[in-house]
Amino acid sequence: MISVAQALDHLFALAPVLGVEDVPLAEASGRVLARPLTARLTQPPFPASAMDGYAVRAADVATGAALTVIGESAAGHGFSGSVTVGKAVRIFTGAPVPEGADKVVLQEDVTRTGDSITLGPDIGDGANIRPAGADFAEGTPFAAPHLLRPADIALLASMNHATVPVYRQPEVAIIATGDELVQPGETPGPDQIIASNALGLAALLREHGARPRLLPIARDTESALRLTFEMAQGADLIVTIGGASVGDHDLVGKVASDLGMGRAFYKIAMRPGKPLMAGTLSGAMMVGLPGNPVSSLVCGHVFLRPVIRAMQGLPRAALPRQTAPVGRDIAANGPREHYMRARLEEGRVIPFERQDSALLTVLATADCLLVRPPHDPAQPAGTPVSIIRL
Repeated sequence: MISVAQALDHLFALAPVLGVEDVPLAEASGRVLARPLTARLTQPPFPASAMDGYAVRAADVATGAALTVIGESAAGHGFSGSVTVGKAVRIFTGAPVPEGADKVVLQEDVTRTGDSITLGPDIGDGANIRPAGADFAEGTPFAAPHLLRPADIALLASMNHATVPVYRQPEVAIIATGDELVQPGETPGPDQIIASNALGLAALLREHGARPRLLPIARDTESALRLTFEMAQGADLIVTIGGASVGDHDLVGKVASDLGMGRAFYKIAMRPGKPLMAGTLSGAMMVGLPGNPVSSLVCGHVFLRPVIRAMQGLPRAALPRQTAPVGRDIAANGPREHYMRARLEEGRVIPFERQDSALLTVLATADCLLVRPPHDPAQPAGTPVSIIRL
C-alpha cells in the first residue's frame, strides 16, 4: 500500500492540463482563467462624486457661504462647464466632477433656495471625490490561472472584457459496477440496492468544474464492462465505482488491464477507501474507486477534487487543511490514515461515533473530515486536529 500523499503524486503525474477555449464572460463563473488579462481602460475614467450633493471649490467652503448653482452633473450626463469662484454644480453619486471643482458638499449639509445654496456648519475636510483610476488603471494585470468567482466576473467586465480564455472543463465518464445495483426510482430485487454513488460523485465533480457523464450500470461480467468502457471513449477521465478489490466478482482491474490500462498504483493506506486504483486507458486517465458509498465519496473529495483542479491548470496540491480542537476524546488510530466524518460546532470538531463506510446518513450530516495520521495515539478533547472542509 502507498500513502495518500504518494497516491496524489501519482494522480497528478497522470492528470493532463486540458486545452483552452474562449467563452462569453457571462458563462465564465466557476471556470479557470487560462491566460493573464489586462484592463482595457481606467476605472473610474474620470474623477467621480462619491455622494449626492454639490460640486464646489474647496476654497469657497465656509460656514454660511452662499453659492450660486449653475448646472447639474448626473451619471451619464456630466456638466460641460467649469466651476468658478462662488459657483456650485448639483451632482449625484457616480457623476463626473466638473472642471474647477475639488470638493463635493453633501446635500444634507446645505440649504437650497432657488438657484442659491447656503453651506452649513461642520462640513468636514473630506473631498467626497473618487479620483480617476481609484479602482484600476488601463493595463492593470489580472493574473492566471485563477478560478473565476462572481466578483472576478464583475471586475473583468469593468475592465471591458466580453470573452475570456478558460481551460476546458474535464469530461468525466462515471461507471457504477455491480449486479446488485438498480437506478433510483426502480424497485430493487431482494438482493439489490439503489445505485447512489454515481449520482453523488457526479454532483461533486460538477460542483468543482467537471462535466460528468453518467454511463449505464456495468454488470459483473467481462463483456458488460468492456462494452461500458467503450462507451466512455472521448472522456478525459474515467471513474469506475466498485469492482476494484480482489474478490471473485471484482473484474474492473482485470478488464481494464486486458484493454491496455497502464496501472500506476493499487491500494492506499487510508480508510475509508483502501481499494483504489489509477492508470491510463485509451488515452484517458482512469481512477477506480471503492464501491462503499462513503468510501467513494470520501475518495472523490480527497483525490478527484484535486485532480479536476489540476486538469484545469490550477496548482497541483492536496485539499487545504485547517486545524481545530477536537470536541471529545478519540481512541488511538490504526496503521492507515483515517478520514473521520465530523461536524464543526462552536469552533470544535466533533467526530461521529459511527464511522462505517456504508452510512450515507452520517456523511450527509458531516461538514468536514477529521484526518488522523497512521498510528496516531488516543487524543483527549481539546487536542488540535487537522480537518478538511466538505
